[in-house]
Amino acid sequence: MVVDTNFYMNLALTEAWKYQGLTYPNPAVGCVILGQDNVLLAIEAHKKAGEAHAEVLALQVAYASLSENKEILNLSKSSDIHNYLLQNHNNIFNNISLFTTLEPCSHLGRTPSCALLISQMGIKKVYVGSLDTNKVALGGNKILEQNNIFVQNSILKKECDDLVFPFKSWQKKNFVFFKWAQRLNGTTDGGAISSSETRVLTHSMRDVCDLLVIGGNTVRIDRPTLDARDVKGKAPDILIYSKQKNFDKSIALFNVKNRKVIISHTLDEISNYKNIMIEGSSKMFALTLDITDYYLSYISPSFGGDKGFSKIDEKFQILNVQKEEKDIIMWIKRDI
Repeated sequence: MVVDTNFYMNLALTEAWKYQGLTYPNPAVGCVILGQDNVLLAIEAHKKAGEAHAEVLALQVAYASLSENKEILNLSKSSDIHNYLLQNHNNIFNNISLFTTLEPCSHLGRTPSCALLISQMGIKKVYVGSLDTNKVALGGNKILEQNNIFVQNSILKKECDDLVFPFKSWQKKNFVFFKWAQRLNGTTDGGAISSSETRVLTHSMRDVCDLLVIGGNTVRIDRPTLDARDVKGKAPDILIYSKQKNFDKSIALFNVKNRKVIISHTLDEISNYKNIMIEGSSKMFALTLDITDYYLSYISPSFGGDKGFSKIDEKFQILNVQKEEKDIIMWIKRDI
């Protein structure tokens, strides 16, 4: 039976994009496991640094499906899932195919090596999107091939490279993304726009950001906290872009523990951080155009407000579109 490799890799990509912005310093990765007769056994993604990688989670779910033994689903620690699979797989994965958006890791770090695990499961075919360029983790494909596993690379390579771009940027310098929320009529003002579920997502991203950049006028008008309280996470450092350095220090963001607040009329401080989120509207968009890698837009199914993006002539490539509980979440990059 012919396997539509693009179709299954796209399933892995779609799942992985749900966690883009949440996995720092790890990459967002998706994995699909296909059984005999192209039966779909698992679609999983890496969710947070320190937790199980996408391949491990997919093997966990696939094992439960193939064996009808749900005990493995009670395990959450990556090493525990690894050990359980090694001790109990009983060649249940023979004739199974695995699709992963990124070459399986070869190293033993906070989690065990995915390549070593896959190579011992009896899996026959592995389809890979992007090759790993991280010196610590690369070489997974070689381990697979040494264990007589067929490996095919570059499945939806461009799309997989777009997914892993933030991770590769962290290795060289930093990754900067610009986040905003808007209504259907394009307005960005007039109070809360995003749903509570989407705000939780924003707080989850702040939890893993090094730095959050915001404009001085926004700070003075909105008097925000800009922390990660909805997920009980850490608050990122803040760079307030402002020519005026006088601020009311009773504004909530100045009173968050273990946080550095920088007030500057330049963006030079960004070079000292790795994972940077910018929040703002049209003025901040124009100001940061040359340093922003990706854009994240929350689109609320509502009308209202008065002001939004104006006098900006830009075109974008859509990287991924997801529907949250109530909002549309869209990752894009400039079409240059």
